[in-house]
Order: sequence, then structure tokens, then C-alpha cells
Amino acid sequence: MKSIASSLRRFSLVVLTMFLVISSFAVFSDSAAAETYTVKMGTDKGMLNFQPNKLTIHPGDTIKWVNNKVPPHNVVFDPTKNPTKSAALAKSLSHKQLLMSPKQSTETTFPADAPQGEYSFYCEPHRGAGMVGKVTIE
Repeated sequence: MKSIASSLRRFSLVVLTMFLVISSFAVFSDSAAAETYTVKMGTDKGMLNFQPNKLTIHPGDTIKWVNNKVPPHNVVFDPTKNPTKSAALAKSLSHKQLLMSPKQSTETTFPADAPQGEYSFYCEPHRGAGMVGKVTIE
């Protein structure tokens, strides 16, 4: 009888320990999961704009760029218009390859350690027509 009671106590202790370990992950993990936002390249009415052209996100979030109207489009982040003025960061966020077909897409995921502030971007073929935008990281 003593061995059964002893085994039950050990089993209970193991179950309790596992419960505490697993529940601590829920308590100490990030409360907000990374989000994915969609930005259309060209408006539904055929205007040369990003839709939306201003977006507020958090580090670790992703932007899905979808070719919508009046292609070709791409997305290039301005190296002089980001919080660190980093050409390497701007290059890592940019997608210089032109998207030629409607619904074609590409994605930009901002690093988890991306500095807060404004990041300016544009479409190379249509920058002169005003196809520009800003992402603000909070």
C-alpha cells in the first residue's frame, strides 16, 4: 500500500510540475502575435497610389504587397527616410523586382528589433506620379 501511495504522490507532483511549466509559457509569452497587413499596389479605381498609403504596425509584423491595377509595380524603402538612415535596412525591406501581373504579391516582414519611427517607401516606376507611402512602427 505504501508503494501505491508513494507512486500516486510522485505522479501528482509530476503532473503539477508539468502544469506549472506549461502555464508559465502562456503567462510570459508576448500578448500580441505578429500581424499581416495587405497593401494594394494601385487603387481599385486604377489610380497610381498604394492603398492604404499610410500604415501603423509593430516590429515583427508583415506587409503583403498585392499588385492591383496599372502594373508594373514594386516597393522600395528610402534609405534616407527611416529612423536609422540605414541603407542595409532599407534594402532588406525593399522588393525591387517588378510585379507584372494582377494579384501577384510579395511580402516584407519587419525585424522584431526594428526601430520605432517612420519608414518611407515608393514604387520606382510611379514615384514621380506620387505613388509613395509611409509605415510607422510603434
